[in-house]
Amino acid sequence: MSAAPARLSIVVPCYNEEAALPVTVERLTTLLEALVARGIVAGPSALFLVDDGSVDRTWSLIESFANRHERVHGIKLSRNRGHQNALLAGVLNAPGDAVISIDADLQDDVVAVERMLEAHAAGAEIVLGVRRTRTHDSWFKRFTAQQYYRWLARFGVEVVYNHADYRLMGRRAIEALRGYEEVNLFLRGIVPQLGFRTAIVEYDRAPRVAGQTRYPLRRMLSLAWEGVTSFSAVPLRFITGLGIAVSAVSLGFAAWALAAKLFTEQALPGWASTVVPIYFLGGVQLLCLGIIGEYLAKIYAEVKRRPRYVIETTTFDIETSAKRAQA
Repeated sequence: MSAAPARLSIVVPCYNEEAALPVTVERLTTLLEALVARGIVAGPSALFLVDDGSVDRTWSLIESFANRHERVHGIKLSRNRGHQNALLAGVLNAPGDAVISIDADLQDDVVAVERMLEAHAAGAEIVLGVRRTRTHDSWFKRFTAQQYYRWLARFGVEVVYNHADYRLMGRRAIEALRGYEEVNLFLRGIVPQLGFRTAIVEYDRAPRVAGQTRYPLRRMLSLAWEGVTSFSAVPLRFITGLGIAVSAVSLGFAAWALAAKLFTEQALPGWASTVVPIYFLGGVQLLCLGIIGEYLAKIYAEVKRRPRYVIETTTFDIETSAKRAQA
């Protein structure tokens, strides 16, 4: 006997996606209807749109879609918490046997959803969507994205090259993810640590369906730094090496100043006793403050245990859905 089709939830984090939402909702609901009609997913499968504190008409559009379409549901966060937290809010609160996360711009090809479901049915608890080509990106976008993944790998962060946040997670993986409570959230680094059987589905990256990118260079750099500092001690070791190097240079200056004092007539009175301690103490301070500051910043954010997001309202009964998901 073949296994019953899985109940699928598609989670879409949205921040000021007023222009893209009509196209996004149409494509994803059409996809769900086709998958249900073919018996690939179960009838209650649905789309969950997470409004990350948008300041345009994103939430009013979500409510409108939810009122008109039984497969569309909305989750509204009380304020902007960032892409990763909005994504986590959707994944942890959407019901279903499997949850697929995808961005609202639909640059990640929705055709790959069926192949993700096939890999999940074959036993993969996590299925990662990996970009095969980025022909529609600008040269600068492609270059910075490639360097982003390469530098993360060099810093020792376990990430999959060209995988962003387009992935399928089974219920077991989601419940395991629920146990990761860190505030410094970098899902691309956390998901590989879950350890479940993982498959990869490749696809070609498409242009945005509408609107402007919500991930400019500044936010990409911020996300990269979050990933590095949350999963790697390499920056701290770099600071240690820098401090040692500066201290070594200061000792070299000390030796030079001493030689100038003893063997030449060019030494300036008081120069060595002033400059050498400054260089030496500067190196030691850089070493100590760098190490303490980096650890302190992470500890400060974690020990407060503040919620990573607050749900203001939803268009569905979130408690009932949570019970059904865990049943």
